[in-house]
Amino acid sequence: MRQVKGIVCLGLLCLFLGIATSPALGDDDKNQANWDRLKQLSPGEEIQVVQNGAKSSRSNFRSVTDEAIVVSTATGEQAIARQSILRVSSKGKGHRVRNALIGAGVGAGAGLGIGAATDHHIACTGICVNILPNLGEEIVPPLGAIVGAVIGAVVPTGGWHVIYRAR
Repeated sequence: MRQVKGIVCLGLLCLFLGIATSPALGDDDKNQANWDRLKQLSPGEEIQVVQNGAKSSRSNFRSVTDEAIVVSTATGEQAIARQSILRVSSKGKGHRVRNALIGAGVGAGAGLGIGAATDHHIACTGICVNILPNLGEEIVPPLGAIVGAVIGAVVPTGGWHVIYRAR
């Protein structure tokens, strides 16, 4: 038993060290300073540009050259010089439907477990008239699926992903 506890503790330690060091070992930091990554953006894609002086603006991407990035704003197209840009981020794709389906599945499973446990504890002793013997198993899973779907749809996804960061 002592040996099993030692192996489990060692495994958890390795897991936590792996999680803690994974951002440092990733290649995102090396590639963020690569201006050419901006060429992967599609015209019309929503981006966020942070300039010197921490001036931040959201706009739609139009094009990129070696010297500047061209964005579309409410007042028209604007070219922003590469030297004045600290960071460019793109908005990630949201996954609300996928998350709602996952939430519905998890909620239905949890509801089924709770309903089965509830029905098991309401066992009759003696004379009893049980009109709905599987009430917990028939009502709680759909309610759990609805709650799970709502929670899954509300959880924010997508977010902003850094494409370019000045050195």
